[in-house]
Amino acid sequence: MKVTVEDSCIACGACESICDAVFSIEDKAVVNESAVADNEDAVKEAADACPVSAIVVE
Repeated sequence: MKVTVEDSCIACGACESICDAVFSIEDKAVVNESAVADNEDAVKEAADACPVSAIVVE
């Protein structure tokens, strides 16, 4: 699974509150690639919860 965050991210923190093992907020959400495989369900939930659909899961 590949996870990217688009520039449309508004750094609201929704993804981090759902899956802080993978997402952290700086100027925009940052992905901890090494934690994605162990948290795939939470990553998908975070992507669905993003208010601006900035999280792309492939």
